[in-house]
Amino acid sequence: MARVYNFSAGPSMLPESVLNRAAAEMLDYKGSGQSVLEMSHRSKVYEEIIFGARDLFKEVMGIPDNYKVIFCQGGASTQFAAIPLNFLNGSGKADYVLSGQFSTKAYKEATKYGEIKVVGSSKEQNFSCIPELNKADFTPDADYFYICQNNTIYGTRFTELPDTGNVPLVADVSSCFLSEPMDVSKYGVIYGGAQKNVAPAGLTVVIVREDLLGNARDYTPTMLDYKTLADNDSMYNTPPCYSIYMCKLVLEWIKNLGGLEAMKLHNEKKCSILYDFIDNSKMFNNPVKKSDRSMMNVTFVTESDELNAKFVKDATAAGFVNLKGHRSVGGMRASIYNAMPIEGVEKLVEFMAEFEKNN
Repeated sequence: MARVYNFSAGPSMLPESVLNRAAAEMLDYKGSGQSVLEMSHRSKVYEEIIFGARDLFKEVMGIPDNYKVIFCQGGASTQFAAIPLNFLNGSGKADYVLSGQFSTKAYKEATKYGEIKVVGSSKEQNFSCIPELNKADFTPDADYFYICQNNTIYGTRFTELPDTGNVPLVADVSSCFLSEPMDVSKYGVIYGGAQKNVAPAGLTVVIVREDLLGNARDYTPTMLDYKTLADNDSMYNTPPCYSIYMCKLVLEWIKNLGGLEAMKLHNEKKCSILYDFIDNSKMFNNPVKKSDRSMMNVTFVTESDELNAKFVKDATAAGFVNLKGHRSVGGMRASIYNAMPIEGVEKLVEFMAEFEKNN
């Protein structure tokens, strides 16, 4: 069996050892005589899985005791509404930073529920950088301050968090979840879809400070009320059982590698190999401001759309798949999430060098 190097932005590749473990346990999970795909979420054997995944999240990320880990459904996009419904409950105001497509969508959704202010935007720069922020522009009595910490489409990230004072910071970390250590205490809410770095699609993880729970608007749908989900241990209804199981296996894999410090070193090495090649290339160019470059999503282009298309076609034939850039920006994008081995990036760079030489 020949496996390709999968540079998809999501759903993305999973660690091969995790896939092998899941395959081995597919028909019989730990002697239960059943697959995780078919067991009751109310059973003792499944409780071991979901509570084990929750506890591993707390351990691996160093989550303080006054935070809840909630397993949700509906993707990160559902949280665009859940965030204002749960937290836009004091002044009715919130600040948003527009650094890409997903933060823009979140902003538009939030405007349905309150007074939402854009305190920074890099749209004029085609989202090729993180916008410069002036604290004097922040709303002092905002209910929360919202960022998308890593921008999957444009290949940018926040390397420094905005100083929001007593205003809770809310961060969408879908495409940088578990890629490096995070000081969770600096956030009010952290959330992300699982399909890039955590597990298969279908699971969204929300980490929320306890004092922020319990003030959702009275018309908030029950399944979007974080307190309801937290009070029921993420099992108010049937959770995405198999994705949570896979999440647990991924967390065990990260822990065994040495935790998030080791994961960060692994990811820094990969992105430096790729960025160093691009920066010294006569054909390929990265359009992102250097200080704002993502570790997870590396965008690059050639001088023409025709050459970009030829590169994607030839790369696919050579076993490097899903390198086509997002339709809104074109070019190429290599998503090098946790599960991408260093060898995969080294092989890609070898291919890029050969392509440059021949074209």
